[in-house]
Amino acid sequence: MDESLHTVTTMPTARQPGRPFDPPAELLDARRHGPISRYIFPGGKPGWLLTGYDLIKSVLADSRFSSRQELMLHPTIDYTDAEFSPAPPGEFLFMDDPRHSRYRKPLMGKFTVRRMRLLTERVEQITADHLDAMEKAGPPTDLVTAFAKPIPAIMMCELLGVEHQDRDSFREQIDAFRDVEADGEDVMAAYTATRNHLAELVAAKRAHPTDDVLSDLTDSDLNDEELKGMALFLLAAGLDTTMHMLALGTFALLRNPDQLAALRADPALIDRAVEELLRYLSVGKTFMRTALEDVELGGRTIKAGSPLILSYNTANRDPERFPDPHVLDLHRQDGGHLAFGHGVHQCLGQQLARVEMRVAFPALLNRFPTLRLAIPAEQVPLRPEADIADVYGVKSLPVTWDA
Repeated sequence: MDESLHTVTTMPTARQPGRPFDPPAELLDARRHGPISRYIFPGGKPGWLLTGYDLIKSVLADSRFSSRQELMLHPTIDYTDAEFSPAPPGEFLFMDDPRHSRYRKPLMGKFTVRRMRLLTERVEQITADHLDAMEKAGPPTDLVTAFAKPIPAIMMCELLGVEHQDRDSFREQIDAFRDVEADGEDVMAAYTATRNHLAELVAAKRAHPTDDVLSDLTDSDLNDEELKGMALFLLAAGLDTTMHMLALGTFALLRNPDQLAALRADPALIDRAVEELLRYLSVGKTFMRTALEDVELGGRTIKAGSPLILSYNTANRDPERFPDPHVLDLHRQDGGHLAFGHGVHQCLGQQLARVEMRVAFPALLNRFPTLRLAIPAEQVPLRPEADIADVYGVKSLPVTWDA
């Protein structure tokens, strides 16, 4: 073993006190030792932890590194004797080509920049409706439940063609099975109910197609089980990330009043502000890959079968790529963050997420010019990071304003 190489034996998740937007200190320390560290997985299997921007981007673009679920190890749980199954039909994030392309290609035309921008007017209406409700109810409120959660939830329900009368119960089911603190039996019951609901939805779209993504997909060669899996995957991916970006992003702006003032003063800054918040927060913080063959990477030989942890949040704070990386700077010129990934698995719904954020942040700040935290910042409850794959965010964000 190369004694000069930094070694990490536990995957850190705890944020530093008073620094809720920064990656865990141990990950930042690993990056200071270099862009690649040795990682010892539970059970003793050696692998790698990548914290540098350039290395992670190169891996994401390299087909010699696999996304297949059945090849993965968990960084914090000992699965030494376990055998993993391939990803279920439709969950193409955890597949390689050709399975991956089979599911992704039919969707690519549904999430183009142009098509997502056409949804701007609808996002504006949904946002205005929820701001009206906040204003009518008066302060204080939890911004997660009143604003950040319903906007992407309604958009995803409409994209999939969920009937209006079913949306509230459907969203409750999804919330329940995505609750990282819930009892395991409750999560499984909610997961089963959601899948059953989606099965009924797929059958309805086959029988009576409407103007939505799921109906369009019924014209493909995908079977019902595949469509159900894709719908579930799109819901999970489209809800959590944008919800936490809206809530955590507002929290970050409120904690950086100079940047908040800059955005209020210059509405044209919103595009750059969204990209900087995506970089700064990196709510989708960690992904995995497995080497399919021996690969030279960062001056090291990555042996076939070796698991790799890709730390997006440290890549997006890499000082060799982003000057003053721990500073939130809405005027930052340096683009190219990895918040949506890179390569063939780059987030399919990124343009929809951008539209939602470009509309929601200015609308919220303009409607409530005195918006502020209703509790001390250190008391804002952060979402527990029970698993490295969990999306980072806040459980709630109590805010108030001058009514």
